[in-house]
Amino acid sequence: MRIAMWSGPRNLSTAMMYAFAQRDDCAVWDEPFYAAYLAATGLDHPMRAEIIAAGETDPDRVIAACIGSVPAGKPHCYLKLMTQHMLSGIGRDWLAHVTNVFLIRHPARVVASYDVKRENPTLDDIGFRQQAGLFDHVRRLGQAPVVIDSHDIRADPEGGLRRLCAALGLDFDPAMLRWPAGGNPADGVWAAHWYGAVHRSTGFAGAEAPLPQLKGNAAALADAALPYYRRLQALSES
Repeated sequence: MRIAMWSGPRNLSTAMMYAFAQRDDCAVWDEPFYAAYLAATGLDHPMRAEIIAAGETDPDRVIAACIGSVPAGKPHCYLKLMTQHMLSGIGRDWLAHVTNVFLIRHPARVVASYDVKRENPTLDDIGFRQQAGLFDHVRRLGQAPVVIDSHDIRADPEGGLRRLCAALGLDFDPAMLRWPAGGNPADGVWAAHWYGAVHRSTGFAGAEAPLPQLKGNAAALADAALPYYRRLQALSES
């Protein structure tokens, strides 16, 4: 099984990748389209040159690898995919060949977290609109994709992961709840900038605090993303 986990940034996505990396039956791949996204858009992200140098900038080659042989001959592969990386010119037909899951988080939390790492994000940067479009595409392919809310995983990691594994037809593995501090060999080169908190962790953080109070442009951005989040939240596994 190839599990395509779709989320925007600052969305528990790295911790979820770490959880699946602890399974003996699962390989993981960190943001396969990041280099192609930066090369196509010209965006000035932190470590841009290093990311492009280390990655594959041809999206067709990335797609071929995503649906190709699973590394190390393992039965499952977990693809950590950022919705904003899927630019309009990148093909979508390959989504019929993977099991698509959508990981969501309240936009107020995403904006508050993202703004610490990169100033003045836009709606395109945080991926909510793209996530809704990908979800609709997967539905048109005839799949009934799983939707999970990071809030529910944080509140009850074992329960949330058990429900996710059941929806995917996988046995739950308790190893998913813990990982060594200091990072994972599958981390992308950008981990040095983005993954500080998860590198210090050995498991999922506890339940989230109340929603942050945003002001100005940050509040407006969260409000713009909220309808996309609400639509998928209504379909989430909880």
